[in-house]
Amino acid sequence: MTVAVLSGCLKKGRSLADLHTSFREADRPRSRSRAGVLVIGLGRFGSSIAATLDRLNQEVLAVERSADLIRLFSDRFPVVEADATSPEALEQLGAREFPVAVVGIGSSLEASVLVTGNLVDMGTAEIWAKAVSAEHGRILQRIGAHHVVFPESDAGARVAHLVSGKLLDYIEVEDGFTIVKMRPPRETQGFTIAQSKVRTKYGVTIIGVKSPGDEFVYATPETRIAASDLLVVSGHSELLERFAARP
Repeated sequence: MTVAVLSGCLKKGRSLADLHTSFREADRPRSRSRAGVLVIGLGRFGSSIAATLDRLNQEVLAVERSADLIRLFSDRFPVVEADATSPEALEQLGAREFPVAVVGIGSSLEASVLVTGNLVDMGTAEIWAKAVSAEHGRILQRIGAHHVVFPESDAGARVAHLVSGKLLDYIEVEDGFTIVKMRPPRETQGFTIAQSKVRTKYGVTIIGVKSPGDEFVYATPETRIAASDLLVVSGHSELLERFAARP
């Protein structure tokens, strides 16, 4: 297969030659933020990434084969209609020039694997790929994806921690290491962090405190915690759950 339509290249009808020129800049070195990110698939995941990158003034090109999605997003960020399961299509798009690519395809396991494999064969330096199951993720890792993300699973786990009412926000970074936002347990209220000995008792670290009407401040041993404060705390998820469960 070849490129279905190379229409709407970038906003307002720029040509493919213009597209290549804007990303190549071969005569001078480029910073990471200007090197360009290729986003393949404009579902909820891919379109959110492309829109955010564009808003952050990073070079981004989205690739989608659905004409309806092309029309939906063509005025929001640079987008090209093409079938990325075809190596020839990616070559014509200049995909080799992008050091970072995001594969946002989740509805078709075959398409996800084919696109990721094409990018691996092209030598893309950093490939982020969406997976919808553990099996899907293992396949993507085995064929060479550098980062595999599970948006639905991660969002479900995050919400599960929040619906308990103990935590106000929850971000798992890696291997169980987590950062949460929470109300201070009663035993810490009115005491400095040094006095409350949270690290010694619970194995977690208070890294920041937000008082009502004040800006966020990084915590020090002398930081005093009030009942109305919000805490930003880091540590292993199980230890954080135990700390947050304190009355």
